[in-house]
Amino acid sequence: MDADKRKILSALSHGAIFLSTTIVSVGIPIAILLLTNDSVVKSNAKESLNFHINIYIYAIIFGILIWLLIGIPLLVLLAIISFVMPIIAILNVINNPNKPYCYPFIFRLF
Repeated sequence: MDADKRKILSALSHGAIFLSTTIVSVGIPIAILLLTNDSVVKSNAKESLNFHINIYIYAIIFGILIWLLIGIPLLVLLAIISFVMPIIAILNVINNPNKPYCYPFIFRLF
């Protein structure tokens, strides 16, 4: 696969969270994962999918913690992280398209 396609598909999988916070943000990396044969793009799609699932899990946990009043600052921190980390990932895959990006501090389910 050429570098431009690799950059676009990898950036799209990481940037899907900006398109929607619903099922679309998970559906785009799944579609890219199923439709491409490139190992780097597949790795980026898996990493993006893991990040989105982690964000949803943390949001549920922090939403429950609102009752203890610690959930509100944690949700604010999570919002900042969910905005900044995909931007870092997009910049990384554009600058280095031959290496998949790995998010720090997430649980990898796939």
